[in-house]
Formats: sequence, C-alpha cells, structure tokens
Amino acid sequence: MADSVATQTILNGSRKLVMKLVNVSDGTGESEVVKVDVSSYTPTITRVKISKIVFSTDGMAVQILWDATTPVLAYTLAKDQTGILDFRPFGGLHNNAGAGITGDIIFTTSGHTNGDSYSVILEMDKL
Repeated sequence: MADSVATQTILNGSRKLVMKLVNVSDGTGESEVVKVDVSSYTPTITRVKISKIVFSTDGMAVQILWDATTPVLAYTLAKDQTGILDFRPFGGLHNNAGAGITGDIIFTTSGHTNGDSYSVILEMDKL
C-alpha cells in the first residue's frame, strides 16, 4: 500500500504557479518524490522560485528540495506545525541546486506513521 496523495494546480498563469499538495501516510512516507515538474507547465519554464508557503503538518516533517544530482534543501516544514511563510519581502527562495539541476521541486517526509498528514500550498513565480 502507498501513501494517499493529491496534487492540485490552483493557478497556472503566465508568471505565477500555485499548487496544493496533500499526503495522508500509511506509514511508508515519501522519499524525493517530484511534486512540481516544471516541464509540464506553460509557458515553458525551467525553474520556479518559491514566494510563499501555506502549510499544516500532522505527525511528520516535510523537506522541500530542489531536484538535482544531489538534491538541495529549500526549506523544512517541522512536524505538528501550521503556518504561512512569506518569502516575497526578500525576493523568494531561489533554486540554488548545482550539478544535474532539473528545476523541479521534490518532497521527502520524515517521522511519518500511519495516519500522519501534510497539506502544503506552494505559491511560485515562474522563471
């Protein structure tokens, strides 16, 4: 059995991309799962920057990573937290991944047990 996951694109505009990502764990969790595949959006983009995160975690933490040969941590959402993180005042979180950069965003969960969950809304600027 696998975690129950849902991905919803809320806005796919010319400059903005907003996605809602939900996971209810069966205890197996996620490891470097692609959540934002930049090649699947129009207009054609190669990267995004994260301008805002609205989130709720219940029982597990979520690492948001920039995909590359060696993924680079963008931000960690601690377990059992709810919040709004606004990165716009300083220009957003820019993808600083190195070799093998894809532009995608991947998630890895930790501390997950059966029934734990997260809900994350990512507001991104297309680059």
